[in-house]
Amino acid sequence: MKKVVIGSDHAGFALKEVIKRAFGETFEFIDVGTDSEASVDYPVYAEKVGRAVAKDSDALGILVCGSGIGMSIAANKIRGIRAALAYSQNAARLSREHNHANVLVLPGREATMDTPLDIVRAFLDTIFSEEERHARRVREIKKLEK
Repeated sequence: MKKVVIGSDHAGFALKEVIKRAFGETFEFIDVGTDSEASVDYPVYAEKVGRAVAKDSDALGILVCGSGIGMSIAANKIRGIRAALAYSQNAARLSREHNHANVLVLPGREATMDTPLDIVRAFLDTIFSEEERHARRVREIKKLEK
């Protein structure tokens, strides 16, 4: 069963719980918090998910905050993380296929073009294409981390 490390701040808590219920029989979720809608700082959870995914190359991550922007910025500070904020299925699919994204970031309080569960499904079901042009670009991204 594919491992998915999931985390949210207070603004993403409700959607995080919906995602776990919807996909819990297909994926092994490791929930790093938060555990309620009480106010917390999103970088804490972006770091928890990012470090876990960076350590386990077979795992994927999902983060949810109000807009998704803060989590994206924080997670992408962690070496080895390619976090993609996706408001549509196509963006989620392309982030995996072309950019080898390993963390999906969703907004908990903003409208999305597609339903959040469809976006998650697209992300989790898509694999990296490994075409040379995409692999080359991912290698270039990795060079930026040095």
